[in-house]
This record gives sequence, structure tokens and C-alpha cells, in this order.
Amino acid sequence: MDPQEYELMFRVELTHWWYRGMATITRTILQRCVLTGGALKVLDAGCGTGGAMTTSLAGLGSVTGVDISASALNFCQSRGLAALTQASVDRLPFAGASFNLVTSFDVIYERSVKNDLNAVKEFARLLVPGGFLLLRLPAYDWLRGHHDKVVHTARRYTTGRVAELLREAGLSVRVLSYANTFLFPLALVKRLSDRLRPARPEQSDLTLPLGPFNTIFTAILSREAPLVARSCLPYGLSVFALAQKPQ
Repeated sequence: MDPQEYELMFRVELTHWWYRGMATITRTILQRCVLTGGALKVLDAGCGTGGAMTTSLAGLGSVTGVDISASALNFCQSRGLAALTQASVDRLPFAGASFNLVTSFDVIYERSVKNDLNAVKEFARLLVPGGFLLLRLPAYDWLRGHHDKVVHTARRYTTGRVAELLREAGLSVRVLSYANTFLFPLALVKRLSDRLRPARPEQSDLTLPLGPFNTIFTAILSREAPLVARSCLPYGLSVFALAQKPQ
């Protein structure tokens, strides 16, 4: 990811509609399928600037963040997060069976992850028997746009490909759904218009001015949460998957 993108992410990820809606979806999946009343040991693999750790994962138990970028971890520290480690997600410095839950939000698609299957196998290694892995990834390779160049996208996914990765890593799929479905037509128009516009400095989607639409889009995306948790959405801009390690 371009270094300046971390600063932008840090500034917007607690207020931007996309992050807020995705946090709602994440919490709904965890509450419906994972939480059993006890405190969990959680690893956020590719934690970025720590927004998920302060919103989606806060209160689950003890949460450790790991990221390959020192800049990202510095932003995490500025949020008051302390349990942090610098490492690549496909080579994590933790003993096997150390965590009840591993999350990885929009990470293994990046160029810095040379082999996504190796990363998923590493996540599976760290889970206790019966533990869960929650993934979120960008959907459909044909949806590539300017945003993908800035965030160093190497690959986009279908639900079928994500299911294949999880099964090859020895995990059982519990939830598998697309997300960001209701706003899909707007995103499709934007992606197609990107290809028609003349060359310009590349910018990520986080730079788009939203104004009052931020609240509206937050509400629309958040409404998808119960549908994603039931594996109900047939297409969308992202893929969510929850998998479990055999007992």
C-alpha cells in the first residue's frame, strides 16, 4: 500500500461509511456465530492503522495486532493500542494454537502477500481446535480501478475462490457471502467511468468527498449485516468468509 494511504486510512476509518458499515457486518457475524460468552484471544492479521481493533473487535477479549508496516503500527499506537507485532501475515511469530479467533480484513489480496494460500494456512495454524477465521476481501478481478493501483491489489476474489482457499487450509466454511451489494450499481458505474477518464494521478476511493451521503451509505451498508451473516447475498464488492478449525 502506498505510505500516504495509511495516513488517509487513519483519518477516516472511524467515520467513513465503508468502514462503519463493514464494522457492523463484522460484529453481526461474530455475535451470531462465534461469541460464546467467554473472553477470546484474538489476532488481527494485517491490522493496518487499528480501526478494526477499536471498533469491530473491542470487547471480545485480548486482541493482538500484527502488520508488516511500521507506519501502520505507529498509527495503532497513537490509538492507544499496545499489543502489536511487526510481521508478514504469511510468516507469523506465534506458536500454533494460540488464538480463538483470527481476523484478516482486506490483507491477503495485496502484492506484499506473495502466496495467499500460505497466509490462510498460517492463520489456520494459529487457531485452537474449534477456533474461527474471519476474512474480508475485495470481489471480482474485473472490478479493478484506480483504487487498486494505490492499495497494491494483486488479486480479487469470488466466493468460490475463497471457499477453495479455506478448504485447502483444512478449515470448514461456516459463513460465505458477498457484501456491499445494495450499493453495487453505483460502484460499477464509478469503476467503468474510471476506465473512460484520461490518465491522472491515482487516488484511492477514500479521497472521494461524500458530505451527507456518508450517513446514508453507512445505513445502507449496515442493513446488509444480518443477510451477510446468513450467507444470503449473491454478489457484491466484497467477500466475507467465516471458517472453523476442526475440533
